[in-house]
Amino acid sequence: MKKWMVRSLLLTLILVILGGTFLTASMADKVEIELFYYKQEIVKQMGDMATAFCRKNPDISLKLTLIPNDSMTVLRTRMAGGDAPDIIQLQAYSAVFEFAQAGWLVDLTNEPVLSKVIEGAKTSVTYKGRAYALPMDLAGIGIIYNKDLFKKYNLKPPTTFTELQNVCAVLKKNKVTPFAGLFKVNWSLGHFISMVHSTLAGPKVMPWLEAMNAGKGSFADPINSKELFKIIDFYKANVSANAAEMDWDEQQAAFASGEAAMMVQGLWSYGAAIATNPKLNCGFIPFPCTDKAEDTKLLADVDSTFALSAISSPAKMKAAKQFLEWLSTPEAIKMWVEECKLVPTFKNSDVSSMDVPFQDLVKYMNEGKTNPWAFSMYPVAVFEDACKNGAQEYVFGLKKANDVIQYIDETWRREMQK
Repeated sequence: MKKWMVRSLLLTLILVILGGTFLTASMADKVEIELFYYKQEIVKQMGDMATAFCRKNPDISLKLTLIPNDSMTVLRTRMAGGDAPDIIQLQAYSAVFEFAQAGWLVDLTNEPVLSKVIEGAKTSVTYKGRAYALPMDLAGIGIIYNKDLFKKYNLKPPTTFTELQNVCAVLKKNKVTPFAGLFKVNWSLGHFISMVHSTLAGPKVMPWLEAMNAGKGSFADPINSKELFKIIDFYKANVSANAAEMDWDEQQAAFASGEAAMMVQGLWSYGAAIATNPKLNCGFIPFPCTDKAEDTKLLADVDSTFALSAISSPAKMKAAKQFLEWLSTPEAIKMWVEECKLVPTFKNSDVSSMDVPFQDLVKYMNEGKTNPWAFSMYPVAVFEDACKNGAQEYVFGLKKANDVIQYIDETWRREMQK
């Protein structure tokens, strides 16, 4: 009996040791990859997507790192210091081009997932004929408006600047704030100044960009700069009284509650507003900048992308490529559409279930009533520094109009000389 017990205890001990060995090996085989992103409006959704991916790929763990403000500054420091995230969310065009030129990104041209993307989206990630990121979503920047408030005050969506002025006047008369403002963080005003600039420039914007990148011209060249700053002044006069102190959450709350009838934002923010008030009834329109309705076009293009670090280990790079491939699956696309509230770039994506503002975006794109995201093609420092800070400092009375233009021009020239 004693011998049997001894043998039994020895067998149990061996199994525990072996079990521990197998567990340790299993943990050692698990690859952890880091995904760095800047979209603060999809924090929960990114967590859900990471969970879904890891459930399908139990040998991979996905660490999420969110940096919503100054993400490019943080990324440059990390990349240059050899501490690169494995998967990197980058703004389309210039950010991708800068990182590709620096040699920091993996060439994804021949990856199968790229063949699943609509052709028109690939330009936004193509540098010297090679694709260095996966275009993820199509987005627009314009006016998200409360359709119920517009109906209550017999207002129609404005198609000219004069009509927009009249809409704001009626709203203020009825003690409704026209626009929920967001001046506390500079990126919102950076988007605003570049949106108005692109709308005023119209078809001149692309030739102007080429001239600027050749070291010729000025930010004021393709437009009447007085009109640009007149519109910024108008916007400032029609936002929430405390816009300078309002952060992202407060802007969404002001709009979602009906305190404000409109907000100038990217359509990416709609998800946050509808989460605050699920009964919100919204539409999405361009911001009119002239009194010619034909000039009023939605700023729409590829927004975010996912790129891979060129210095990741082979195991991490393989796992990161698996994540990109997973993003093109029906499961991931459904999450991108229904949870993230973003329009995917993948062919044959079903967006029929998306809310009205997204259908508005698709309608404007199908009708050709859009302008490209020229700001994404500026040298990164021009938009991230000069446009964002310049516009914010103008609104706060720290810079005059000419100072902002000079700031942008000097930053552009400096970047071209690098």
